[in-house]
Amino acid sequence: MTQARVHVGTQNAAKLEAVELGLAPFFSKLELKSREVASGVDEQPIGFDEIITGARNRARAALADRNDGLGVGIEDGLIPLSHVPTGYLNVGCCVIFDGDREGLGLSSGFEYPADCVEAAVTRVPIGDRFEEVFVAPPGWSVPTPGSGNIGRLTNGVLTRAAYGAQAVTCAYLRFLHPNLYGESVCR
Repeated sequence: MTQARVHVGTQNAAKLEAVELGLAPFFSKLELKSREVASGVDEQPIGFDEIITGARNRARAALADRNDGLGVGIEDGLIPLSHVPTGYLNVGCCVIFDGDREGLGLSSGFEYPADCVEAAVTRVPIGDRFEEVFVAPPGWSVPTPGSGNIGRLTNGVLTRAAYGAQAVTCAYLRFLHPNLYGESVCR
């Protein structure tokens, strides 16, 4: 295994932990460098195009002006899906960029409560509304800080970092197996 320098386009602790969880199994040592960068999309992304564009912009900005390592961007948002009652699932996206090649991965999806989705589709950040409506069932523990909304919804069974790590690992596949994916340059 090798070492890696990873430039991450956020200073959000849960997203940084997601990058570490998602990439650590592939390297003997990870050096994470974080900086806050703009996503270039609405604060409440809706649709795959906005979510992927936000992650891509973060990855490229994180790597900008650096000549080594990987740039990583993570963005969450809502995707329309008629098969669920609210019409939307939350999905996380990770883009990993090395200056030439790009890998893209997605997390699993989950449905927010209807009140949250109604606010979010008007571009109110979903977290703002979630804070107003979420009440933990009796007997549930208080999830650790940074567990995110998914951590609160699952009583800590799935944290925001673990949820995001799914997308990070999936985005890294193109780099892990260049013989299978080729050296195709991203658009």
